Amino acid sequence: MKRKYFGTDGMRGLVNQHPITAEMALKFGMATGQVFSTGSHRHRVVIGKDTRISGYMIEYALVAGFTSVGIDVFLLGPTPTPAVAMLTRSLRADVGVMISASHNPYYDNGLKLFGPDGYKLDDQKELLIEKYMDGSSDAGLVEPRRLGRARRINSAHARYIEFAKRTISNKISFNGLKIVVDSANGAAYKVAALALWELGAEVIEIGNKPDGFNINEGCGSTAPELLQKTVLEHNADIGIALDGDADRIIVVDEKGQIVDGDQLMAAIAQNLQAKDKLSKDGIVATVMSNLGLENFIKDIGLDFIRTDVGDRYVLEHMRAHGYNMGGEQSGHIIMSDYNTTGDGLTAAIQILSIMIERDISASDLCQRFEAVPQVLKNVRYDADKVDPLATKIVQQAIDDGKALLKNTGRVLIRKSGTEPLIRVMAEGADARLTEQVVDDIISAIG
Repeated sequence: MKRKYFGTDGMRGLVNQHPITAEMALKFGMATGQVFSTGSHRHRVVIGKDTRISGYMIEYALVAGFTSVGIDVFLLGPTPTPAVAMLTRSLRADVGVMISASHNPYYDNGLKLFGPDGYKLDDQKELLIEKYMDGSSDAGLVEPRRLGRARRINSAHARYIEFAKRTISNKISFNGLKIVVDSANGAAYKVAALALWELGAEVIEIGNKPDGFNINEGCGSTAPELLQKTVLEHNADIGIALDGDADRIIVVDEKGQIVDGDQLMAAIAQNLQAKDKLSKDGIVATVMSNLGLENFIKDIGLDFIRTDVGDRYVLEHMRAHGYNMGGEQSGHIIMSDYNTTGDGLTAAIQILSIMIERDISASDLCQRFEAVPQVLKNVRYDADKVDPLATKIVQQAIDDGKALLKNTGRVLIRKSGTEPLIRVMAEGADARLTEQVVDDIISAIG
């Protein structure tokens, strides 16, 4: 059954347009509260947010919704998504909510949900919440004496910092490392640099002055040019860029080269393999990961499994089949021995600890394989009109592209789960031919 409001990563859209309105946030809180009101204990929800101006509107609407159905609310303020997942478990909450549109601009926002175990919800739970959202507006309302209470948790940042630091041995110090940290003017602006400083590093901060509007604006993991420039200017050992909600990471090495999630997965997986810390001999990635990563992982004797795009699908496969390492090219790095979702800060700490333990530079560590030429372009489409991918001209262009690349590459076409975009990706040994294939398909889509 198709979901009505939820996409691949919660609800997301333009603020003050359906479904990202105060009214829908109120309904969302009421519906989610009803779904998770099982058992006789006092129920509670943990709510975090990033730094978007609309976070205030959505946060208070959620509080009204949850408290009206008898749920106590713990407010974390601006807090990374992985911290919300961790604190949902730590504070024994029934559900966790993150208000964020991740790497999108300030005028978008969204809602992500975590169950009491800290994992993102499955499709069935999301469908049930949608059912309640479309139900009666007074369903689930409790009598006045049973209304929920709301309070702020002032220790959220300190708790998450200590959690992240404990993912490595207390014998490891980052003393001597000069690190540039770009928090994307987002959810991690109070925690990322501080955690690395407490571990001993010299830290230079950028993207750490949010004003409600500048989240992801010319900074963060989707715009690493400022990080590249700052790393070179300060002769830093490494640069760390997070996205707006800090569940993904991109690295810049000491030479100013960008390191994506595929290279980070390769470095971490090889280190875990050497220490015999992989729960199974393999890692889980998505269909977007580069063929170079697949070849590297197989060459070192590990299995390489691909899932649909979305860290939730990576994690679902990891849980179902016993893997403890996975992620996405975009920078979601999932190490389930530590957290239940992508965690940019924890991934950064792992990379830095390997650099220290092996006395190796970021460029030597993070360039594990030569990437196969890959071209990814997005094209907008009108969701209210005929599906472009169903037309004969587009299908023919896709078939022609696959034939051109033959056995040397692949073509992947998919719709975004959060906005009206078709993502066209191709890989192949011949860079020019690969780009031609993508351009021809985009031209056919129109």
